[in-house]
Amino acid sequence: MTTATVHDGSPDSRTGTGTGAGRAFAWMLVVTGAAGLLAAWVITLDKFKLLEDPTFQPGCSLNPVVSCGNIMKSEQASAFGFPNPMLGLVTYAMVIAIGVALLAGARYRRWYWLGLNAGTLFGVGFCMWLMYQSLYEINALCLWCSLAWVATIVMFWYVTSHNVRNGLLPAPRALRGFFDEFTWVLPAVHIGIIGMLVLTRWWDFWTS
Repeated sequence: MTTATVHDGSPDSRTGTGTGAGRAFAWMLVVTGAAGLLAAWVITLDKFKLLEDPTFQPGCSLNPVVSCGNIMKSEQASAFGFPNPMLGLVTYAMVIAIGVALLAGARYRRWYWLGLNAGTLFGVGFCMWLMYQSLYEINALCLWCSLAWVATIVMFWYVTSHNVRNGLLPAPRALRGFFDEFTWVLPAVHIGIIGMLVLTRWWDFWTS
């Protein structure tokens, strides 16, 4: 008679081969990675069209506020010397690959999980910088960029939660308990704050 072994996110105490993750977490990586990749792909295509024809208007340029074209023409759109979405094409694809591997039963060592956490931390920090630039320097909003922000925020908080709950990041017992029950609160509050900033930044426009 054989027994089935159910693998959760905890380290394998028998083989020490690393830490896996549940299907919900793996699907979260696939979905958020796909959302970010879609946004990066569309923005990249529009950027190429804009380079070919400076008068080109992207489909998401709907009004003076929701204007992807203004974002793409800004200096901030090439923060590292090349169009920002090209970075997204690589990083979001990597996240999808990690999620698919987890669905297939992959288990990663602590350094790998911490590397993923560092990557998502950089991503969310970069998105917040872009959000500030968009709202208060460029004075325009890109819907595809906003989709990438949301995807990255969700990704960051759930990766951090996974690492805290599985002891990969040191944390007090109370914090681990919070992440066990209320991880969803953190991305919800984070996204809610951004929504309020967008609403108040152009309040007169939205209410006119």
